[in-house]
Amino acid sequence: MYVPPAFREDDLPTLHGMIREARLANLVTATAEGLVATPLPLFLVAEEGPHGTLYGHLARANPQWRRPPLGEALAIFQGPDAYVTPSWYATKREHGKVVPTWNYVAVHAYGPAEFFEDEARLLEVVTRLTALHEGPRPEPWSVSDAPEGFVRAQLRGIVGLRLPIARIEGKRKMSQNRSAEDRAGVAAGLAASDRASDRAAAALIPV
Repeated sequence: MYVPPAFREDDLPTLHGMIREARLANLVTATAEGLVATPLPLFLVAEEGPHGTLYGHLARANPQWRRPPLGEALAIFQGPDAYVTPSWYATKREHGKVVPTWNYVAVHAYGPAEFFEDEARLLEVVTRLTALHEGPRPEPWSVSDAPEGFVRAQLRGIVGLRLPIARIEGKRKMSQNRSAEDRAGVAAGLAASDRASDRAAAALIPV
């Protein structure tokens, strides 16, 4: 990922927070048959390894896990993003030398993709993933709420993923390269948008 210094995020706890906020990733692997990508909800075990480890699962019918990866796999996490019109810049009124851009947050996590079929490990992964996303609900659903035989049958239809993060890159492109006046204009413009993603991006602009 191309990351100019103004947009670089190197703090590991901050990167981990960005991963947790994004939740859904795109798992990309290069194979002898070409690139393969699958959108996957993943969870992070921050204390496992120097940069943390990602876990998730794929459908057994998904051919990605059967095609040996060539080199590292890549998990792409995308945070809030928004189109930025030059009309919000104070500098537009001063000299007009402005162009549109896009603000966004992204984390790229690289590492070896390890696929597994062990039932006990699969149950742990789906249980932790479910608890993570059900936890905030008033009446969270649990894997143990389903009949044991049904759960075991469902586990036979998936394959687990473990991705120890060997290196990680973060980018927070939120108008940091603009003047304070321009940033204030962008933040105000996005905050007034009907799009929830625009308003989320507005909150990340340093003003």
